[in-house]
Amino acid sequence: MADYHFVYKDVEGASTQWDDIQRKLGNLPPKPPAFKPDPFEPAPDPDSVPKDKSWIDEKTEEELEEIEDDVDDDRFLEEYRKKRLAEMRKAVKISKYGSVMPISGSDFVREVSQAPQDVWVVVILYKEGFPECGLLLQCLEELAVKYPATKFVKIISTDCIPNYPDRNLPTLLVYNNGAVKANYVGLHSFGRRCTPEGVALVLCQSDPVLNDGQSGSNASVLEGVRKRFIEKVVKEHEDHDDDGSSSD
Repeated sequence: MADYHFVYKDVEGASTQWDDIQRKLGNLPPKPPAFKPDPFEPAPDPDSVPKDKSWIDEKTEEELEEIEDDVDDDRFLEEYRKKRLAEMRKAVKISKYGSVMPISGSDFVREVSQAPQDVWVVVILYKEGFPECGLLLQCLEELAVKYPATKFVKIISTDCIPNYPDRNLPTLLVYNNGAVKANYVGLHSFGRRCTPEGVALVLCQSDPVLNDGQSGSNASVLEGVRKRFIEKVVKEHEDHDDDGSSSD
């Protein structure tokens, strides 16, 4: 006849007096806390959430368009909804560029000539293996990040203009509203030393080519360009003076 062994299991968390004594003597580990489930909380009702600025701030662009009827009775919220939509769309426009995009000859009309009327396009004609082209490209990469509302593209010179002379490289073409507004042939166009600050100053001499999408006016952008150029020149002079002092 088989032996049956019964194991008595008390309520979870319960303890005998003997176990309590053993725990006091350190012969047993501390008693684990009794399990307590988290209190039940019903899911919040979306319609019960207060409609204020923070409620608008949490919405995506698509959601802001969908809730137009929900806030049309509140003039303040409706104006704030429109303001947030405008900010989001502006941010999308600003972040559209931000780098020097490579294009081919077949892309030129679409990416340059047919660019939006309010967008300035800076085109560099270059070839691989030319140090001067590499230097100007580095400057443009930095400017593209700093001025993301301006479109920067690069194209192999002979893909853009067949038989274009290598002696003219690098060449910059500036476009707006489908027309060439300026062109700069050779690295010497940007001064004795080609720097991002120097290139920016040359580009903005006659037209508001550079746009960071945030300054609000062409004058403020140009002021910032001039300020950075002056700071760069002053720093180079200071570095030169420091080097001269150390050599003495």
